[in-house]
Parts: sequence; C-alpha cells; structure tokens
Amino acid sequence: MQHATHHYLDFCSRAKLKQLVIALAIAIPIPVIGQTELPAIEVTARRDNATRFLDQPSTTASRTGLTARELPATTSSVDATQIEERGDFLVREAITRAPGITDIGAGGTGGLAFSARGYTGTNSVGIAEDGIRIQTGAGTQNYPGSSWGYERIEVLHGPASVVYGSGTVGATINAVRKEPSRHPTQEIMAALGTDGVKRLGLGATGGLGESASYRVDVYGTHSDGYRDLGDSRGGKLMGRLRLQPTAALRIDLPADHSQQHPERYWGTPHDRGRILPELRRENYNAEDSVIRYEDTRLRTRAEWQVTDRLTLANELYHFESKRRWMNIENYKFNPVLQRIDRSDYLHIQHELSQTGNRLEAQLTEGRHRIVMGWEAAHVDFRHINNAPYRGQSSVSLHDPAHGKWFSLDPTLAKYDTSTVLQAFYAEDAWQIDEHWLLLAGIRHDHARIERDELVAGTDFQRTLQGNAWRLGLTHFLSANTSLYAQYATGHDPVTSMISLNLANADFKLSTGQQIEVGVKQKLEAGRGEWTAALYRIDKDDIITRDPNHAALSIQGGSQYAQGIEIAATITPWRQWRFEGNAAWLQAKYSELNERVGNVAVSRAGKTPQNVPEFVANLWAHHTLGRLQTSLGLRHVGKSYADNANSLAIPAFTVADASIAWRLDRQTTLRLLGRNLTDKVYATRTYNSQFILGEPRRFELVAEMRF
Repeated sequence: MQHATHHYLDFCSRAKLKQLVIALAIAIPIPVIGQTELPAIEVTARRDNATRFLDQPSTTASRTGLTARELPATTSSVDATQIEERGDFLVREAITRAPGITDIGAGGTGGLAFSARGYTGTNSVGIAEDGIRIQTGAGTQNYPGSSWGYERIEVLHGPASVVYGSGTVGATINAVRKEPSRHPTQEIMAALGTDGVKRLGLGATGGLGESASYRVDVYGTHSDGYRDLGDSRGGKLMGRLRLQPTAALRIDLPADHSQQHPERYWGTPHDRGRILPELRRENYNAEDSVIRYEDTRLRTRAEWQVTDRLTLANELYHFESKRRWMNIENYKFNPVLQRIDRSDYLHIQHELSQTGNRLEAQLTEGRHRIVMGWEAAHVDFRHINNAPYRGQSSVSLHDPAHGKWFSLDPTLAKYDTSTVLQAFYAEDAWQIDEHWLLLAGIRHDHARIERDELVAGTDFQRTLQGNAWRLGLTHFLSANTSLYAQYATGHDPVTSMISLNLANADFKLSTGQQIEVGVKQKLEAGRGEWTAALYRIDKDDIITRDPNHAALSIQGGSQYAQGIEIAATITPWRQWRFEGNAAWLQAKYSELNERVGNVAVSRAGKTPQNVPEFVANLWAHHTLGRLQTSLGLRHVGKSYADNANSLAIPAFTVADASIAWRLDRQTTLRLLGRNLTDKVYATRTYNSQFILGEPRRFELVAEMRF
C-alpha cells in the first residue's frame, strides 16, 4: 500500500495538478447549473443524442441492462451524430475521440490496435461488434473498418474479462450496429475530397409484411492518396432481417461482407529519432505490393421472453477472415549515401474461420437483475508465409524506383491451429435500495489449442484457462449524480491465443487487477453531463528475461498503470455545445528484463512503448440558424517506441473543423477539414520507421435522410 501511495504522490506533481485544474474547470461547469432555463433551439433533438449517454443502457459494459450512470465502471461512447459532425469515417478515427484511447495500428496489425490505460495492442485491448469478438490471429484485427452503419461505438475502460474473456485488461471497444425499424427511413451520404477521395454510403430500413423488418447499409470508398502507392479502396454490405412472429419472440438474421485494400504504407524512416518532413509523401514499398482483407459474417439471434421475469437468448454465428500481405516492410535511412536500405520481403496470408454460440438467460427477481450464460466457439487458423523473409535492396531517398517484390523464400502453409473456447459467466445487479446498487460478476474461460506444424513437425497441444471477477458499488447521491467504486480482475494471453507457438506454449495467462473510483453527473435542465474516474491497474506474469540466462524467456515481469480520466458534454448557452475529455496516465514496469546482446537489462521504472502520459480531445460547436460550425483539437503526449525509452515519439496537437449547412429537413451539406495546420507528426512506429499522420485535407459531404 505504501508503494502504491508513493507512486500516486509522484504522479500528482505540480504540473499534473495544474493540468487537472484546467481540465476540471472545463468539465465541471458550476456556474451553468445555477443559470435559468434557456429555450430550446432547432437542433435540440440532435444535440440530445450526444448528451444523454448516461441514461442509455450499456450493452458493452454489462449484460444486465444497467445504464451508464448506474454502472460502477467507466464507459464512454461516440455516437453516429458525433461521427458525422467530426467526419470520422473509420472506426479507429472515431474511437480515438474517447478518453485516453490512442491509435497504434499499422498494416501489420490489420489497422485496429489501440493503447488504453497503459496497456496496448490486440492482446490487451479487445475489439467487438454487437458484443461478439473474433479471435486475434498473429496480432491482427481489421474488422470493423468503416464507421458507416453503426449507431455508436462504446468503450469499457479497464478489465472487461467478465463480459468478453481474455485479452481485455486495458479496454474493450464495441461497435453497435443500427437497428431495423418498421418505420421506413433512407439515408444517403456522398463525399468528394482532396487526394481523390470518394465516398458513398446508403442505408435503408423498413417493414416487411406484418411481422418483419429489415436494415441494409452499403458503403464504398476510394482514395488516390497523398503519397506514392497511397491508393486505397474498400466496401461493405451489412444486412439484417428481423422477424417477430409474436410479441414474446424476436429473431435477428444479420449477414455482412467486407473487402478492404488499405494504403500500402509501412512507415517513414527517421534520422536518429528526428522526423524528416521532406519524406512525408514518399513510400518505399514495392510497386506491386499488396494489402487485402476480406471478411464474411453470418449470425442468427433468437430472443424469447418466457415470462415477465425470464428471457432466454441464443446467438449462433460464423465468421471468416482472409488476409494477404506482400510488401517490403523495413526501411532504414542511410545518411552517408542519402539512400533507404530496404529489407523484410514479406508474403503472409491468414485464413481464419470461427463458429460459435452464446446461450444466455436473464432473470429479474425482486431487486436483482441476473444474467447467466455459456459461450462456445471453434476457431481454425492457417498461417501461410515465406519466412525467413529474406531480401535486401537500396533505393533513392527521393522519388525512389519502387521495383517489383521478389523473394527466393517459398511461400508455404507453415502451421494450422484448431482452438476450442468455452466460457461460463454470471452477473447480478442488485438494487439494494434507491441509493445503493451492487454489481457482481464472475467468469471462467477455458481454451484448448492444437497446433499442427506443417513444415517443422513440432506439433503440440496446450490448455489455457482463467477466472475473472468484479465487484462494484454505485451510490446515488441524487437523481442526477452517482458515485461508484469497483474492483475488477482479468487476464491477457502473452501472445495471440489462436497462433500460440512452441516458444510460448508453456506460459500461462498474465493476470490483471484494477481498482477504480469515479463520479457521474447529469447537469440541470439537460445542459450536459460529465464523468471522472481515478484508477490503478496492476498486471503480473508478463514475459521477461531470466536475469541469469538472458537467452531464456520466463514469466515474472510486472507493470502498473494509474491515472485520471474526465469527460464532459455541456451546453452553457443557447447556440453553443462543448465536448471534451482528458486522460492523465503514469505507466511503468515494476519488473522487466530485456535481452541486449547476451545480457539481461532491467527496464524497471521505464514506460511501456506506445503509452502517452497525456491525451485530450475538445470539440466546440456553434449553431446559428441552419449553420453549424465546429472546431476540434486533439492532443497526444509524448510516448516511446521501445521499452528502453531510447526513441521518443514527439507529442502532437492537430486541429479539425466542420461547417454544416442544413438546406432543409432532409439535406445537409458539410465541409470537413482535417489537420488544418498541416502539421507533420508521427502517431506510432513500425519496425524502425515512424507512421506519419495524414496531412491537411478537405472533404465536401452531402447527407440526406427521408
């Protein structure tokens, strides 16, 4: 306890306290509460969509139906209206507007990898759609890519293992689809932008006969890109048929197909940590390089309200994902020759299929809302590659001759894995009285992995299992204000579970524990809401090096992360709305050794890579008649590209803007501007190069609803 107290005192230095006071001044508008009620304006309904999050049931954080204000946990949400206003056409763009979430994805991770509360990547930050996760193979997640067709994207901050299982100690991001409706509605979005950007989105819902409804969303995009080989394209079809033969029975049948061809970009070389702005539009990949993802998803969900107190639900699904990369992925700047040395000629393919089922019972008994469930899934994964990825070349620093991809290493199917996953879980939300609510949950996960080495012949089997639980208490000070505290545990795999290799076969799951306290409040007269949370997460049994035998990897490392997160949405005056959040974080290794040559070097006290100490977002919206003007700022503090903290990724601040003109009740024209100052900045690293953020760009968007 003294050790933890010492770190908190160090964390709350004068500089940190100054930042906190400023942010709290933004988030807690005390003078606003005392103002007289202001009249509503034309966009009230749309604004309410962005300010009533605390009253919405959170399908991401719990299955008991609790609202965000009732939950003894930190949740956040970015809804479809906010996504439109900000021009966040990608899921990874939209979710980095949430408190403390930063994008660390790259082509090699499928583009969906995030940092949250000091923990990073696909083994600690889970990705789900409508509450179901596809398993991560070889550290790769690529679906969902675009934000079109989603009602909101939610985040459960901190360990989510009770709800989602292993691999969620940092956070879980859940994309929630738009629902079918019997009321006919159509949506059209068309956009044109700089660098040849074109987008088209279509959405439609309505009734079929007397007991059915449907929802269809179609999206396509193409861009020429601002750098060589920067062209990208993609599209998806999302459909859902809803059958409701009786008032007590509802059957949903979703079916999706998606194809993505992202930009074939693997980063920009730097000069000993210095960004080289003149290389911003250069790309050193091969001319015939490939990145391609194809996903197909089929689901059926039946929900039967047996009695007023008991509901049964069953969800059966089948997912398939096919991925292909053929690229040159490593570039190093040669300052003497003023050239780029290229290596790592990779050709990799993934073939992943997952079939699963979730059976769940929801029971209301007095003041208890109880959920019990069983999940099972079978995952087949094939990894095809041309390891050891040999090949070298050198190209000019400017206007390189890209050349063709070529490797003497044959591309072969290297291994197959077959994984059977099972989980049992239970939650109980007990409304003790009007002022107190207790939430308790427990889950057991069991995984059986069989790996067939198609070349090496070193087949093996492994069983991994873990238990997780959480206990949270919410105290309602008033109808609008609640305080909460919780203790939660979770577990992460040391590497992607379904691609577990022989070197990691004997390792167990790493474990995490979080303690968190917070406050949530709705402001008077519907003028907004705000939340604040203070937390600490400790993670043990991470992979480290034996201090006496540097070549030997063992479990025994540990890490902690502690921080403060605040978020607020307020409407202090008739024409103004403000949305903002800020996250302060201190993350350190308590114990970790890395191999340097033949020596194990301690990284205790160092910050894990890709973990910024401070992240903030702020949006201001002003409405005058039919015109809405919006300005956004995003700041990401300094982080490190390695655990030795020898290579820093500089802090950056970018400004975005939007001007929307409502022509009539059905049509809106919107001009979007991103990175208005055209700042050159790096968001993360890949191999030895920086991944640079996009330059200034503009898009003109037409939105129609009828």
